[in-house]
Amino acid sequence: MIDRSWLDRAVFAGFERSPAVALLGPRQCGKTTLARGLASASAGGVPARVFDLEHPADEAALENPLLALDGLRGLVVIDEVQRKPGLFPVLRVLLDRPGTPARFLLLGSASPHLVRGVTESLAGRVAFVDMQGFGLADVGAGALRSLWGRGGFPRSFLAAGDAASFAWRNDFLRSFIERDFGTLGLGATPASLGRLWRMAAHHHGQYLNASEFARSLGETHKTVLRHLELLAAAFMVRLLPPWHENLGKRLVRRPKLYVRDSGLLHALLGIPDESALLGHPKLGASWEGFAMEQIIARLPHGDWHFWATQAGAELDLLVTIGGRRVGFEFKVSDAPTRTRSMLVAREDLGLDRLFVVAPVSRAYALSPGIDVVPLAGALDVVAGG
Repeated sequence: MIDRSWLDRAVFAGFERSPAVALLGPRQCGKTTLARGLASASAGGVPARVFDLEHPADEAALENPLLALDGLRGLVVIDEVQRKPGLFPVLRVLLDRPGTPARFLLLGSASPHLVRGVTESLAGRVAFVDMQGFGLADVGAGALRSLWGRGGFPRSFLAAGDAASFAWRNDFLRSFIERDFGTLGLGATPASLGRLWRMAAHHHGQYLNASEFARSLGETHKTVLRHLELLAAAFMVRLLPPWHENLGKRLVRRPKLYVRDSGLLHALLGIPDESALLGHPKLGASWEGFAMEQIIARLPHGDWHFWATQAGAELDLLVTIGGRRVGFEFKVSDAPTRTRSMLVAREDLGLDRLFVVAPVSRAYALSPGIDVVPLAGALDVVAGG
C-alpha cells in the first residue's frame, strides 16, 4: 500500500483556509482515488456527495446546479469540474453563504476553463493543492529506478512488468491526444499535437526555440507557443523560466522545456525499459527532468527557475527554501565532480548551498557549500526548509 497521506493533510489544510479546495493535476494521477478516500472517511455523520462529470447521470444531476447543490451538507466532491465551467458562478454564490454548511472539493485537469473559472468567479474563496503521480517520497528510495523509468502515473508504475507499463503509457498518450485534449477545450488537432509532443520530448531539457518548432511542424510561431502553454496547463510539459537579476552579465532569457513525467518522456522517445534508457543519448536529460520534478513537487510555492549566462555558466534549478537561496545541479554520473560552472553560479547568485543531485548511495562534499547528494537526500533538504 502506497502512503500518500501527506496529500490528505494538504487538502485538510486547504479547507482550514477556504470553503473550497481545487485539487489540480493531470488525468490518471490519482485525484479521484484520493477524493473518494476522503469521501468515505467523511466526518460528522453526514455522507459525502460525489459528482463525476464524466458520468452521464451525475452530469444530468447538475443541469440545474443551484437546485442540486444548495441543500447539500458536509463534503461535496465534483470530479472533472472543468467539463462544466458554468458551475463556477453558482459555486461562488454557495461559498458566500454565511456559515456555509458544505465544503467543496473540486477535481480538475487544469484546463484554461478551470483556471479562468476559478480566477474570475472563485478568487479568494478557494485553496489550491497541486497533485502529480507517485513521487519518490511516496514509493521509497528503493523504487527509484522503477519510478524513473516508468514515471509516476499509478497504473504505469504499478504495472505487472516493463512491457505492460510501456503499453499503458502509449495508450495514455494516444487517448490524451485523440480525446482528452479536445474535451479540455485546448483546441489542437490530434496529428499536430502528437508531432509537437514528440518534438518536445526530443528537445527535453533544452532552451525553447519556438521558431525552430514552427518551421519543423509547418505551424506559426504563435500557434506553437499557444499549444505548448496549453500542454503546460494540462501538467504534461513544463516551461521552466530563467532567473533574471542585474548581475552585469548577459543571461539566457528563453525558458527550458521538459516533459514532466519521465515515463511519458520515455514512451515518446521509444525507450521501453531501463536497459534501453541507460544507452540512450537522452539519459542525462531524463535524469535532470525526473529529479527536478521530484524536488519541485515538494516545494510549497512557484518560485523556481534555472539560471544561465551567454558565456556558458548554468544552474539547473534555483529555489528559495526557508529564506535561503539554494541551487541544484542534476548529474547522472555516479561520481560527479566540481565544475567551474558550479563555482560561477555559487558566486554570482550568492547561493547559501549548492547540491549536486546524482544517483549515488551516499552524500559527500565537493567543496565548502557544494555537496553531492542522492535524490532522497535532496528531498530531505526541501522538506526540512
